[in-house]
Amino acid sequence: MFVSLAVVTFFMSAVLLVSAGAKSLRTRHITEQMSTLGVPPSMMAFLIGVQTAGAACAIAGLWWGLLGTAAAIGLTLYFAGAVSFHLRVGDRKGALPAAVLTVVSVSLIALHTAAP
Repeated sequence: MFVSLAVVTFFMSAVLLVSAGAKSLRTRHITEQMSTLGVPPSMMAFLIGVQTAGAACAIAGLWWGLLGTAAAIGLTLYFAGAVSFHLRVGDRKGALPAAVLTVVSVSLIALHTAAP
């Protein structure tokens, strides 16, 4: 069970760090998408911080289970919020990756609960 937990944790952490990196570069695609979603530019640093902290805490959670569970719960809420932001503006295409990551976050909760 621990191997599954580690694989999903490292996958999620990699996705989070890539996403945070893209946000920190403030590419035209990212800034246009955030603008369409109604996310003010002042929130970008917060979102980058949340994603980076989520990745770090998820990895640390492999040694400290409660921290990993807390990170997975936070990530579930983060991505569920992302789904709602996409759906609010009718962006079904953008909501799909966020929905998949919501499910992956929920699976992290389940894996942490099942792992000794």
